[in-house]
This record gives sequence, structure tokens and C-alpha cells, in this order.
Amino acid sequence: MADELQIIPGIGPSMAKDLRNLGIFELTDLRGQNPEMMYKRLCLIHDMHIDRCVLYVFRCAVYFASEDEHEPELLKWWNWKDEDLKLH
Repeated sequence: MADELQIIPGIGPSMAKDLRNLGIFELTDLRGQNPEMMYKRLCLIHDMHIDRCVLYVFRCAVYFASEDEHEPELLKWWNWKDEDLKLH
């Protein structure tokens, strides 16, 4: 059976595992989540600083799960960098 979380752009097996470690098992679990808090919790779980790109993937994932219609450019995690958010 395919991992439902891996239908999210930017989410592969490793990121899906990180999401499950955060208690997110289904796409609907992401709705209403705060990507910044998810990122901070993951850093605490791993007891280390994690590359900020993970935060950008979380932002994209929450957007994907929360919106019925998606702008194609917003389905690319690199468009969720801090400096890019000022443009949206």
C-alpha cells in the first residue's frame, strides 16, 4: 500500500517518517498545522538543528493539505523559503 503522505509534493520516505514522528499519519492531519512549530518539534525530537529546507517542505505540505485548489508554483517547496513568503 502506498504511503498517503508521499502524494504531497516534496515528501519522500524520509520526510514521511518525520511527519509520522510528529503524529501526522494522514493528509488530513496536516490541516491547520503550524509549519514552524512542526519544524521546532522535529528539531527537539532529533535533539539537533535540522536544515531549514525541512521547514519549507512543511509549509508546502500544509498548503497542499489545506487548500482544495493549488497554484502550481506553490507546490514546489523551494518557493516557501522565508524570502519568498514576502511575495505571496
